[in-house]
Amino acid sequence: MTPFAFARAANVADAVRRGQGADTKYLGGGTNLVDLMRETVEHPAALVDVTGLSDAIDELPDGGLRIGAAAKNTAVAEHRAVRTQYPMLTRAIASGASAQIRNMATVGGNMLQRTRCSYFYDNDGSHCNKRSPGQGCDAIGGFNRMHAILGASDACVAVHPSDMCVALAALGAVVHVEGVGGARTIPFTDFHLLPEDHPERETALQPGELITAVEVPPLPFAARSTYRKVRDRASYAFALVSVAAALEVEDGVVKNVRLALGGVAHKPWRAWTAEQMLVGQPATEEHFNAAAAAELADARPLRDNAFKIDVAQRAMVAVLSSLVDTRS
Repeated sequence: MTPFAFARAANVADAVRRGQGADTKYLGGGTNLVDLMRETVEHPAALVDVTGLSDAIDELPDGGLRIGAAAKNTAVAEHRAVRTQYPMLTRAIASGASAQIRNMATVGGNMLQRTRCSYFYDNDGSHCNKRSPGQGCDAIGGFNRMHAILGASDACVAVHPSDMCVALAALGAVVHVEGVGGARTIPFTDFHLLPEDHPERETALQPGELITAVEVPPLPFAARSTYRKVRDRASYAFALVSVAAALEVEDGVVKNVRLALGGVAHKPWRAWTAEQMLVGQPATEEHFNAAAAAELADARPLRDNAFKIDVAQRAMVAVLSSLVDTRS
């Protein structure tokens, strides 16, 4: 492992000041960053420990939630307001990792975790534009069963691994960040970037900016929501396809819907097309199928992952149908 400097931030201002150094990384639970350092994929010159910053989960006057970036995944999943108002978030986090990892991982770190593409991790024999820009992408012509069917490019076909982030994208969360230029907010759906020609640019963060909190807006109908993960085994595994959904039906017609997909793109994929098609339509399997098909119309499968299109469509229909069937 490459030697590195280490400091523990006293507060946000101190963290931002220390984070301006070249090749400096913020350290939360370390469940991804430390692995990448061991695999010699990441080589930070310095780490700034931000686990002592805000881990509060505050219920806001408007009915939303503000979750500190240092909050542990387990604490978020088990929080009363999350379980009752945003059950999709609890279920997404609970399906995302082992209990030991959830107890260590932070919300901010979860958002910044990097792809689990095997070619990205193979620093000795594989070409990867995300790891080394301009090197090429061996996944495109290699074993790509786990890779993207939406939003990929000729430079990268990796997928984002987070479950929590899929739920936050569906819920319309907002990311609070702070840097040398002050504080700002980023809509969650804009926080992660598609690869295009620069897959090494994964988020909208500016150099040295620190995630301080995630705000989840009030969304009353999200109390009727869920998260479903399709994976190769029931134990700890990354998603082949996942679906986060919330649905409000009135007199048999879709009044409101939120829908996002995981395991299919370089970022959590908000299903805007399907949402727009569903609002005002009967809440039937026929309409769910049509909306899901429209969302996936631009899918571009690789040699080994065409099955994801069918899995994603079936999963969307099944999840939305379950939310209709369980209404009181």
